[in-house]
Order: sequence, then C-alpha cells, then structure tokens
Amino acid sequence: MAESPVEQLIRQIARLPGLGPRSARRIVLYLLQRRESVFQPLVAALRDVESNVRRCGTCRNWDVTDPCNVCSDMRRDQSVICVVEGVADLWALERSGAYRGQYHVLGGALSALEGTRPEDLGIAQLLTRAATPAITEIVLAMGATVDGQTTAHYLADSLAHCEITISRLAHGVPVGGQLDYLDDGTLTAALRSRRPF
Repeated sequence: MAESPVEQLIRQIARLPGLGPRSARRIVLYLLQRRESVFQPLVAALRDVESNVRRCGTCRNWDVTDPCNVCSDMRRDQSVICVVEGVADLWALERSGAYRGQYHVLGGALSALEGTRPEDLGIAQLLTRAATPAITEIVLAMGATVDGQTTAHYLADSLAHCEITISRLAHGVPVGGQLDYLDDGTLTAALRSRRPF
C-alpha cells in the first residue's frame, strides 16, 4: 500500500535535526490547519531558497549573491579572515556583532572517525586566500572538540609559511559561568589561557 502524502511529509520533517516522528506529526497537523497563513507561505519560501540560495565562491557562505553580502561589504576589515567549521558558526559570530572582518567556511572539521580529510573541506581555498598580500591575520574559530582542535592545528601548520598572524578564539569560562558548573576540560583551558588582569 502506497504511503499517503501526509505520511510522506511527516517522514521528511522527522528527518530534520532535533525532530522525531511525534514532533513531525504535530508540525504537519499545524500546517494543515493553517494552509493559507502558514503552509503556503512556507512552501513558497522553501521554493525561493531552493532556487536562489547558493554558496559564495569566496567564503563558502550561503546567500543569494556571489560574492555574498559579507564578502562584498567594503566596510568590513578585508585583512582578517575568521575560519569557521560551518555556516551556523558564521551566523553566530554575525549575531554577536563583535567581528567585522571576512570569513571562510570549511564545511566541517577533520575527523578520522567520520573519514573527513583535508581535501573534503575548503582548506585549499583558504590557503589560496591566505597567500594574498592583503591578508594579515587568520582567526581560527574552531569548536572546542577533538576534531575542531585537530583541524585548528592542521590549519596552523598549513599556514605557517605565510607571513601572517594566526590566532584562535579564547577558550575557558563563559561570561556568567560559575566554576562549580564547568567541566574539567573547560576549567583546564581557562587556566591555560589566563592573562594579566
């Protein structure tokens, strides 16, 4: 017996991160009950994104233009590139408003377990960008995971021949964090990254 369109939609929504079959059923029911106000605009937005959004040829961000809005903004510092694992990391840094330079999205992190090799990521593109005279600093904004730190060390070694500053994000106690709630790794990183007060 063929699966109904509603069951197909439930199955597809359940594949999204953080959702399961029960959440997918609730979402589909909500969409069906609000066809004109929610469902149809959602379908139109999905079609628009599918048709128009593509990777930036410079930094590998998602946008409707190539180069993307970040790369084409001349008010940003063109001499600094912040390297991130994914677009979600770029979006998080942009939300903070604390960084006004360029980005480079690797598309993941090196991982022996998952079989992710340097050639699977945007590392070659980064090395080409870093070799241009306009670049003075590369900020490695990798996650504080084993794979993230492995990637950061690999990039630092690969960029060592360039005449640029290589920095990384600080690791340690988060703003508003209490020491007794932090794990041992975070406390160790915070102690090792201490600086004069």
